Parts: sequence; structure tokens; C-alpha cells
Amino acid sequence: MTDPAPLRAGAREWVGLAVLVLPTMLIAIDMSVLHLAVPEITANLRPTGSQVLWITDIYPFMIAGFLVTMGALGDRVGRRRLLLIGAACFGAASALAAYSDTATTLIAARALLGIAGATLMPSTLSLIRNMFPAEDQRKRAISIWMAGFIGGAAAGPLVGGVLLEHFWWGSVLLIGVPIMLLLLVTGPFLLPEYRDPNAGSIDLPSAVMATVVLVGVTYAFKDFAENGPGWKPLLVLVAALALGTRFIARQRSLTNPLVDPGLFSSRTFGVSLTLLMTSSVVMMGIMFFVTLHLQMVMGFTPLTTALWMLPITMAMIVGTMTAPTLAKRISTPILMAGGLSLGVVALLVLTRVESVSSPLLLVACVVILAVGMGPASMLSTDMVVSSAPKERAGSASALSETGTELGAAVGLALIGSLGFAVYRARLSETMPAEVPTDVAVTANDTLGAALEEARHLPGDVGENLLTAARDAFTSGLHAGALLSAALLTLSVLLILTVLRKASPGTGDAPDPAPVTAREKGAAGNPAGA
Repeated sequence: MTDPAPLRAGAREWVGLAVLVLPTMLIAIDMSVLHLAVPEITANLRPTGSQVLWITDIYPFMIAGFLVTMGALGDRVGRRRLLLIGAACFGAASALAAYSDTATTLIAARALLGIAGATLMPSTLSLIRNMFPAEDQRKRAISIWMAGFIGGAAAGPLVGGVLLEHFWWGSVLLIGVPIMLLLLVTGPFLLPEYRDPNAGSIDLPSAVMATVVLVGVTYAFKDFAENGPGWKPLLVLVAALALGTRFIARQRSLTNPLVDPGLFSSRTFGVSLTLLMTSSVVMMGIMFFVTLHLQMVMGFTPLTTALWMLPITMAMIVGTMTAPTLAKRISTPILMAGGLSLGVVALLVLTRVESVSSPLLLVACVVILAVGMGPASMLSTDMVVSSAPKERAGSASALSETGTELGAAVGLALIGSLGFAVYRARLSETMPAEVPTDVAVTANDTLGAALEEARHLPGDVGENLLTAARDAFTSGLHAGALLSAALLTLSVLLILTVLRKASPGTGDAPDPAPVTAREKGAAGNPAGA
């Protein structure tokens, strides 16, 4: 006897999806919207250099650190309930941050925003898992959800720029208040409640350990990317990984673990999570270098650079939104592998870009890369969430978002460090002989330093230094593109050798979710409100 077809979502669920996309967009906007306001914040609140860094960094640190805990909490107390609590806290913290009169208050408010944001991401994604049980509708819903996040990330600087033209710096943070009020009003009517009745209580030591591990790893890679190798980020990383090992051992000994190790016994879950992290590594690393290349090598203003980046953002959305339609006609592993293979080709072409090349070639390569990676990112997210039972969708969603966050940090550190190492080595070899030694040492540090030094050198000497520095940076871009191509090639091999063993055909079924110790003898059915 065949299983009955899953229920299909109706108008209420699709309107509910629109409500869920709003906080997703807001979280992405808040990642970057404050960057443009830093000069005005500095003038008004007089923060120290360290406080300026924490004002911008504490928000993503808290999101990364609390995702796993909040995902597990949503499974226990109810995903809609946690979403609405998080929305209320996010709105309140936004107002507190907007009207902060000291740097310390602003840092504390941004920390609260990050914690509240960590409740929103896994709650929205896990609710989609429950609201859209039919595979084709779920894929479409997840693609819309991802498009909202991508669009929010692109809109952040534009929204911030418009608001700062007419209002004070706190206005960029107040946009969260009306959005969260709308969610609080409509959520109880449009969003159903789901929770795991057999989840048990939260293990507090595990929650603390997970937060410390994730914040530590994110901080270490971010510091490594910004300041280069050093003993401090290395020590933090080693300590975080050691605590992470202890965290894993603890989860295996608990009846109700914070992160169920049984999820990773699913081949589909583990591979999809790996693909999500790898995609984030590649896209973040390449976007970082392309942004700098447009500004510092090709000499564009920030606004012009943003406009050149818009086609890349649109390509990400197109790649994500077309994936569900293509997945109806093409086997999921083949679609993912084909898209990533297209990305490999684009990255190899990117290695032919020169410092004097047209920006069209540079942007076109990244547009093709974004289109190719869209299906893999969207379908990997779907497989991570759908390969877990409904009652553990919150934890699975949190792990999906955590992999993306860590991938972004690793991408900046790994690809950024390689690119800058190649820049320094290349510039040392090609440094014009007429450049003074002290200037050469400074210019060898970063491309920005080289551009600044070149302005103070006479005539041809400055031009020769500019040419050498820009060529060296372009060589660093080539190295980052080659490393990214290698990572995507490994991902293609992983898909073809592991994921293709899943059910053949279109819409490949994921591995059956593993049965854990606490599930033996107890049915894990989602509970109502």
C-alpha cells in the first residue's frame, strides 16, 4: 500500500510565507545597514576603535552563536511561539539601539538584536518545512525564502544610504520596528504552531557550550581574515574546537541532546550541510575580492561599485528561484552538479581577468557563478531541512544556517588570506626599483596602502607602483578563483559519488531519517499549539 500524497499548501500558507520572508529580509539588511552609519555614530557617540568594531561585529557573532540553541528551543516550545517572542525582542532591541546615547548601550543593544535574530532564522525555515509538506511546493517556498535573504543583503547599503541622506543614524535601525509589529499582528492568524512533544528540556551546559564554540570559531576566522595570522585567533580557534569535541561527546551521552547526532547518520543531511558550507565559503570569498577589485583596481566609487554588483545579486535570485522548476525535469544531483560545474568554468575564466580588463568580463564571470550555484544552495537547504523529521526541523534549520554563517567566516579567512599572500609575494617580485624602501614595505601590506602611498610619489614612480600593486592584487584574485574552483570541483565529485545513490529520478527522495534512542518506543508527531 503506497503512502498517501502529502497535503498541499493553500492560500493561507502562501500568505504566511510572505510574512515569514519579511524578518528574513530584515536580518540580512541589519547585517550591513549600519556600516554606512559608522562615521556619524563615531561623531555622535565617540566610541573607541575597539568599540567601533564591536558595534558592527557583535550582531553577526550573536546570531552565529545562538542559532543552534534557538533552533532546538523552537522544537521544544513551539516554532511560532519562539518566532513571535523573537520578533518582539528584535523590535524592542532595534528601538533601544536606534536611541542609544553611548557606545556601550549600542553594543549591548546590537548583541540583543543578534540573539533575537537567531530565533528568527531557524523558526522561519522550520515553519516552511511544516507548512509545505509537498516536495514541489516546499522547494518553491524555500527558494522564495532564500531570495528574500539575498535581496535583503543587497538592499542593506541602499536602504541605509537613502535613510542617512534624510535622517539621523538611528533611523537605519528603526526599520525593524514596523516589520516586527506586522509579524506580531499577522503571525498568530497565518502561521501554524509546531513543536516536538518528546523533545524534553534544554540541556543548559550544552547550550552554553554551543554558543561559546560557534562565537569562538566565527571570531577566530573573522580576526584572521581582517588582521592576518596571529596567536590570538589561533588560540581562540584551538580552544573552541577543543570545547566542540567535548560538546559532541556530551550530545552522544544525552537522552535529549541539543543537537541530535542521529541527524548526521543520514548521508543526505551530512553531504547537503557540507555543500551549503562550501558554497558559502566560495561565494563570500569571491564577492569580497570582486568588490575590492571594482573599487581599488578599476577605481570605481562605492555607489558605482554597488550598481555593478546588482546584476550579481539578481543572478543569485534567478539561480535560486529557477531551481524548483528545473528540479521537476532534471535529477536533483545532476542539476546541482551541473550548476556547480558551470560555476567552475566561470571561475576558471575569472583567472583570465587582468587589472586593465573591462568590468563587464569580471561581473559576467561572477554572474554565471551565482546562477550556477543557486540550485545547489537552494536544493541543499531543502535537503537539510527535509531529511530531518518534522519534530526536529528547528534543529536542522539551525544547523543549515550555522553552516552558512561559518562558511562565510571561513571564506573570508581562507580565500582572503590566500589572495593577500599572493598579492604580497607578487608585489615583492615586481616592486619598481625606484620606489623608496620604506614606501615599498608599506605598499606591500595591502592594496589600499599601496594606493595611498602612490599618491605621494612623483609622476611615473607613483604610476609604476599603482600598476604593480593592481597587477599583484589581480594575481591574488586569480589564486582565490583557482582555490574556489577546486572546492567546487570537490563538491561536484561529492554530489556524483554520494548524493546520486539516493532515489533516482526527479525530486530524489532523501535518506530516511535515523531513529534515535529517545524515539524508540515513542512516536514523534508534531503537536498543535
